[in-house]
Amino acid sequence: MDYPSVLEHIHAAIQPELERGQVATYIPELAGVPPRQFGMAVVTLAGEVHAVGDACVPFSIQSISKLFALVLALQAEGDALWERVGREPSGTPFNSLVQLEAECGRPRNPFINAGALVVTDILCSRHAVPEHVVTGLLRRLSGNPEVTWNPRVARSERMHADRNAAMAHFMKSFGNLRNPVDKVLDVYCHQCAIEMHCVDLARSMLFLANRGVNPLNGERVLTASLSKRLSALMLTCGTYDAAGDFAFRVGLPAKSGVGGGIVAVIPDTCGICVWSPRLDEAGNSHAGSLALEMFTTLTGRSIF
Repeated sequence: MDYPSVLEHIHAAIQPELERGQVATYIPELAGVPPRQFGMAVVTLAGEVHAVGDACVPFSIQSISKLFALVLALQAEGDALWERVGREPSGTPFNSLVQLEAECGRPRNPFINAGALVVTDILCSRHAVPEHVVTGLLRRLSGNPEVTWNPRVARSERMHADRNAAMAHFMKSFGNLRNPVDKVLDVYCHQCAIEMHCVDLARSMLFLANRGVNPLNGERVLTASLSKRLSALMLTCGTYDAAGDFAFRVGLPAKSGVGGGIVAVIPDTCGICVWSPRLDEAGNSHAGSLALEMFTTLTGRSIF
């Protein structure tokens, strides 16, 4: 596959779309990100790296971190995790409280904010310094020991976490949060504030393309079965309440974040990351979603 030509074609074709959408403003530090940026990277299981545009510019990964926090929770809890969080698409915005009361404080899936807070609560119970565990996993998966979080973004996010705090207190009233709410929110905001670039994130997805084994060092991150299930959750729940349309157009398991990044995986082939800060109405990168749709169309590679 001639990935360089495909990426160059996408980079040229996507330019008019970089003016569409809006950057996330509810986190003030993200509101100031220069919006007309675009990067895309593909890293194959053979170790080949193909990148275009701003693929080496670090950005705030935000909800992409939920994917890697879930990996750690699955390592620790296995299937017992699903007693506290569901596996169904929500059909509501990622920060909605609507379903929590009707469903007794059990979030619909681990990729909406309420579900991610339960996952973070598990990490708080399992680790002495939970702020560092997601960063540590991403350092191993990417091979970059300098991956870290941006303290300004973490502070900005924590100062504007009222809705997440409401969810956390509500779930705690049902007994589905075991640690102090402030501790869970602190750890969650640190995870969301991790900064990475497209190449490192695409490389971090290789374990899912390789049935749970990190090809960089041979570490088994998840069993083949859990890797399959995680990819399925990404397909059905990974792009907020637009997951159905995203699967229809792109056809890849993916996880997005309001920092403008989207990671995706082609089983047995490669990890992919695309980044562009302007978001569509669902909170996914507008140009990034279109770029991934172009990618699967041009390459003929998807899971379908």
